[in-house]
Amino acid sequence: MQTSMLAAEIIAQRVFQPLYIFLDVGFLILLCLLLFFRRKYLTLLFGIAGGILYMIVDYGIFHLLLHTRTIEGGDLFWVLLWMSMSYGITNFVWIWLWVSKDRHLTEWSLLIVVWWISAPMIANTFGTGQEITIQRTTGAYHGYMALILFVSYAGAIVYNLFRREKTERFPLLRMLTIGILVQFAWEFALLIGGIRSAGLTDISDKLLTLIVNSLLETNLGMVGIFCIFVAVTRRVNEDLGARSRVSFRERMVEINRLKTDRHAEPNREGVVSVAEFEDREACASDLQG
Repeated sequence: MQTSMLAAEIIAQRVFQPLYIFLDVGFLILLCLLLFFRRKYLTLLFGIAGGILYMIVDYGIFHLLLHTRTIEGGDLFWVLLWMSMSYGITNFVWIWLWVSKDRHLTEWSLLIVVWWISAPMIANTFGTGQEITIQRTTGAYHGYMALILFVSYAGAIVYNLFRREKTERFPLLRMLTIGILVQFAWEFALLIGGIRSAGLTDISDKLLTLIVNSLLETNLGMVGIFCIFVAVTRRVNEDLGARSRVSFRERMVEINRLKTDRHAEPNREGVVSVAEFEDREACASDLQG
């Protein structure tokens, strides 16, 4: 029986120097400090929550429940804790900044992506310890991931079909782009840095891991993340200060009306974005129309 590319057994493997862990922990501290001093408190908390979620999934489900994780040269718990916090924080922070249309999105994006590309090369050049090899197989759960992906996007599509105004709809193409690009960026960085799929000699196997993971693994949560973003930011500002509460639908309209403006000053009612948008009366009239 022929197996589809998405359903094929994929070995997601990483091989790296222990130095890579220490360098990356330093970068995470730097990133968190920058977010804190830039008063991106909500973004920072969401990133930390992402790291905890990744640890629950990776160690609790992939390892303890499904037994798909193996490691050589290191302690599985501590390596997974670092990996989960590393990519949980950076992925979720980047997604949050992207969804909020942050005026410094370019700078934050370059900081994260340039580090993802540079770190493996720095560690390989200066690291002298025994390499750590960690891998997982995906055949036991990619079908479940695909189901979550379909159900979540199908729900958002049905929601949009019953909304007359475009500003009340989920920005599906933008969400899809973010979900795919964030995962692709770090999968690609790991691949060219010699960490991802280092033990695989067939280029098709390496590309299969890159393509399937990019389409599926972060993207499956994008609808849920966007709903969380709307639900939280309709009540709380980026600096955790209270804002004038609006409904889920009204907040959706606000977000969709935002235009990224690198020169705009923060708007107190804008909550999570420094982009300026039309005043509340315009939003209200748009909803009533």
